[in-house]
Amino acid sequence: MYDLIILGGGPAGLTATVYAIHKRLETLLISEDLGGKSNYRMHIRGLEGYETINGEEVVRRFQSQVEYLDFARLMDKAMSIELLANGNDEDYIKVTTESGTAFVTRSLIIATGAQPRMLNVPGERSLLGLGVSYSAISHAPLFWGKETAVVGSDSLAFRAVTELATLASRVFLVSQDPLPTDSPWLDKIRHFDNVVILEDTTVVSVGGSPHLEEMTVRRANGRQETFAIKGLFVELGLIPNTGLLHGIVDLDEHGRVVVDCRGATSRPGIYAAGDVTNSYAEQVLVAVGDGAKAALSAHEYLLSRRQFKAQPVLVG
Repeated sequence: MYDLIILGGGPAGLTATVYAIHKRLETLLISEDLGGKSNYRMHIRGLEGYETINGEEVVRRFQSQVEYLDFARLMDKAMSIELLANGNDEDYIKVTTESGTAFVTRSLIIATGAQPRMLNVPGERSLLGLGVSYSAISHAPLFWGKETAVVGSDSLAFRAVTELATLASRVFLVSQDPLPTDSPWLDKIRHFDNVVILEDTTVVSVGGSPHLEEMTVRRANGRQETFAIKGLFVELGLIPNTGLLHGIVDLDEHGRVVVDCRGATSRPGIYAAGDVTNSYAEQVLVAVGDGAKAALSAHEYLLSRRQFKAQPVLVG
């Protein structure tokens, strides 16, 4: 029986694990890898080693602690979550992994992250981190004075364009769908002289070596054009990794775990942190903070349970 199981080894999960261990909770981290999105960095020609918003070093410190405490981690994939009534007005939680091993815990933190929606066009994967990004919030400041493009047709894309328009030399907004006529974001975008709107247009490929140099688009009439760019921001949203959680906790209309300011879900004893939640902004440091909050909340929950006894500190 564990006090706490944490699913996901990205910034939120690693932080939660370290905090929980420091609180002397019997903790197990289950994840296929360690580091999550902190393993992904943007490399821009002339700006090697530079990140405007950098949470990677913070995460690396937590990761090194978890790697050292090998008894507290399992490199495996969670396949199912089951609630087990224990007859004391609280549920235990059973987690079964891909290897077939089952673990039971008094509390759970979901930190399984999210995956970006990709264009799935030639050149996209090979140029990931070399000019192709899925987060203008994280990487827009790296493209000062450069030509960029944003793909999307909703407020997420419009926000990215608005930020880039204040620092990039040119921004192409590429939308496969007709753009809305009643968006305040779009009204503002139309007043930027350095924004070019490509409506009813599809990106068909991106190219460059070793960094992104161009994108090719296809217009509604079938005509193709190629534009020189240094940065491409695919702002089509994230797909939260919540496949195991249906019927376990409440999800919002985008499939994200609904949490309060403490990281608590709709189910007592289950918490969530990072990109898998409806928390604001997919930032490494935001996820780190979410993980810390979730671990502290889980610890407080456990202290209030009748069946929980904190591990004593042995002196001498």
